Amino acid sequence: MSVAVRVLCQFTAKRGDLDLRFTPAPSAREGIAGHIVVANRRGRDYEVEVPLDGIFEGLYVRGRADGYDSKERRLDECKTYRGDLARMPENHRALHWAQAKMYAAMLCQRQRLPKIRVALVYYDVDTEHETVLAEDYRADVLQTFFEEHCACYAIWGRAEWEHRQARDRALQALNFPFEFYPSQRQLAEAVYRAAATSEHLLAQAPTGVGKTIGTLFPMLKAMGAQKIDRIFYLTAKTTGRQLALDGLRALTPPDLKLRVLEIVAREKVCKYPDSACHGESCPLAKKFYDRMPAARADALNRGTMTQAVVNSVATEHYVCPYFLSQELARWSDVIVADYNYYFDQSAFLYGLAQEQGWRVGVLVDEAHNLIERARRMYSATLDAESLRRAKKEAPPMLRGAVERLNNEFQRVAGAQKVPYQVYHIAPKSLLKALDTYITQHSALTDQALLMPEPVQRLFFDALAFSGLAEEFAEHSLFDIAHPEYATFTLRNVVPGPFLKLRFAHTNSVVLFSATLTPRDFYLDLLGLPETTRWLDVDSPFSADQLNVQLVRHISTRFRHRDDSIAPMVELIVRQFERLPGNYLVFASSFDYLARIAEQLDKVAPHIPNRLQCRNMSELERKQFLDGFQPDGRSIALAVLGGAFGEGIDLPGERMIGAFIATLGLPQLNDVSEQMRLRMDELFEAGYAYTYLYPGLQKVIQAAGRVIRTRNDRGVVYLIDDRFARREVKELLPKWWQLQILPNPKP
Repeated sequence: MSVAVRVLCQFTAKRGDLDLRFTPAPSAREGIAGHIVVANRRGRDYEVEVPLDGIFEGLYVRGRADGYDSKERRLDECKTYRGDLARMPENHRALHWAQAKMYAAMLCQRQRLPKIRVALVYYDVDTEHETVLAEDYRADVLQTFFEEHCACYAIWGRAEWEHRQARDRALQALNFPFEFYPSQRQLAEAVYRAAATSEHLLAQAPTGVGKTIGTLFPMLKAMGAQKIDRIFYLTAKTTGRQLALDGLRALTPPDLKLRVLEIVAREKVCKYPDSACHGESCPLAKKFYDRMPAARADALNRGTMTQAVVNSVATEHYVCPYFLSQELARWSDVIVADYNYYFDQSAFLYGLAQEQGWRVGVLVDEAHNLIERARRMYSATLDAESLRRAKKEAPPMLRGAVERLNNEFQRVAGAQKVPYQVYHIAPKSLLKALDTYITQHSALTDQALLMPEPVQRLFFDALAFSGLAEEFAEHSLFDIAHPEYATFTLRNVVPGPFLKLRFAHTNSVVLFSATLTPRDFYLDLLGLPETTRWLDVDSPFSADQLNVQLVRHISTRFRHRDDSIAPMVELIVRQFERLPGNYLVFASSFDYLARIAEQLDKVAPHIPNRLQCRNMSELERKQFLDGFQPDGRSIALAVLGGAFGEGIDLPGERMIGAFIATLGLPQLNDVSEQMRLRMDELFEAGYAYTYLYPGLQKVIQAAGRVIRTRNDRGVVYLIDDRFARREVKELLPKWWQLQILPNPKP
């Protein structure tokens, strides 16, 4: 039974209130740089990253001390910070002392030292100032401390070890509870091979294959074979999380006791959104770490810890549900969460996996969404309106820094005489003003979370902008736009350089979707290694199930929109009257949809239709989908690439056809054109990478709404002459058999 010092101390030495006032902490990069500075200031006798270990009653404890000066006989535990050190909560410092004393005990044992000096070295990343807190300890006192903490952890650790053994035995014996279809087996076998051999896999699998359980089952089997310690199932949408939870419930019998955790965003579970995260403000933060052990044990005993279960346990034990879920993540077997928990700049699950040394199997659902999501993760914006609001509400001690930042912002923006322009890099003067503001705001750690929302928002925007400016390279653009008010954007174009480390440090990542063609597009933009395996799963459907009609006589180009509406509506009405049922019409914009609906009302008032609107609420989206009843007869109209273009399941008679009146190409504008130019520079494929591939991805996803099960039949109309082009047809699913629809009016 083995445990790292950091993990052991987090279990045994955390006490008191949850307190986030001493945040945000320096980034990982700043932390590493700070440790290097501290080490370089020491003498020749100073060792860094000293490996240490110890054993107590079968518990093997391991770790690395930050530094040891053999001449001074002083062991250092180095911590980087920003702000006022005096305001660091006492329980934070107690945890740091616990870690330092554990390392010191092991060092004394190894070198037979009678005593040692133990020091906490706090390094301010902004001022580069060190604060050293040192105490002398006898070796026997440290050994007693070591044994007490090991004994405290050992009971829990032994139970965890037994859980792991029982889990792995049960998963090795796990049988697939359904009939394996050939295409699903093809997918499952490829996922297992990737997990067992520590490889990454891009798997394109059509709708209807059963991708959720077809990927979860083999990853669970790999976990049982002890190839994987933890599984992270990552989704882009809430519906994906629910499908994963349902799939896990179907795959694992209740007696298996697999610990499944659903993690959701803090704003969705916070009980006191107007309170700051510390015991003096939020009642659920008061004595959080004292109440948490009982809450943790209770939750883990439930097995499947959905959002509702975690909320229930948190209520019973009077703790914060969000931070309880973060603690539960340390002890869960399978975690279902959003992409950002693993791929974002400060991704919690990625950091946890690195800290714990886990071999992780990552399943990325609907992975075609990851490119755009990752671009947003690694982009940052500053805008004049946010600055204006922050300036108006800033407290007196920050007003000067906000004023100086705003003045520099306005100076840079005012120098630009055109509405939109791209620059090689953000101005140094702007970055300096940002750093000054960040430093002054960070110093107010005890007040930061109580400041007005516009000031908090500016602070986090400034942090993100400043951090990404340090990483700025050819993968991103810096642009300024001011149609109404100025906006500065560090805009990521290629997330691969940021995601590359995620893939390199992960045992196995399986990215799956119905649309992952072409392979090189995803390898290039996501930063996947060339060794990534590729699988194009055979379709479970036959060509006669889906009648794909190519309509070449109607052009949906912007300049032809007026002329396209009447013949398109005629086509829709003709199909509806030939085979009444539920149909979905996809177009490129809300305006275009409204004009199509208006024409439908005019020529076919007897056919019910409903229209997707901008910013629909969850209830409105549900009502829109509820219109697809098995016995229904209606036409729904939606924007391609919007809420109804993917991720909705309307099997059987609920939807029998789709009209796709666009290639889905991104809007032609200044930003898209700059991205195209950058793609040309990097990959010599600007148009395809910026417009064609993302557009057809939406088309195929939308068409996938029609055929959902092996018994479904339906029709898809691809409306535009460009669908007949060779380079377009090559990107459509191989099992489709395109039929050219004759022009009714030659």
